[in-house]
Amino acid sequence: MAYDPKPMDTRDVALGGTLCRAIEDVARNIHEVWAQGRMAEGWRYGPEYDGERKLHPSLIPYEQLPESEKDVDRATVTQTVKMLLKMGYEIKKKEDGDGGAF
Repeated sequence: MAYDPKPMDTRDVALGGTLCRAIEDVARNIHEVWAQGRMAEGWRYGPEYDGERKLHPSLIPYEQLPESEKDVDRATVTQTVKMLLKMGYEIKKKEDGDGGAF
């Protein structure tokens, strides 16, 4: 049987400036979590991917990643946030004295 992906259509969801800025922070954190997990499994930096030797070229700080790799993390975050908004969730930054909302 062939797999036919059917993601939620989020093209009609617009993200405001505050969320757009937060997306970069979340994308950076996603990379940090991924890198920490790989390193805990014994992976280390190598200029070329080598699964046998556990070398990966992306085990570098987020700021040093090529834009194409950052775009993968940004796209994941963007689609996740858009899906949450489309499902009716509200995302706002907590202010002093505010319990925040999610």
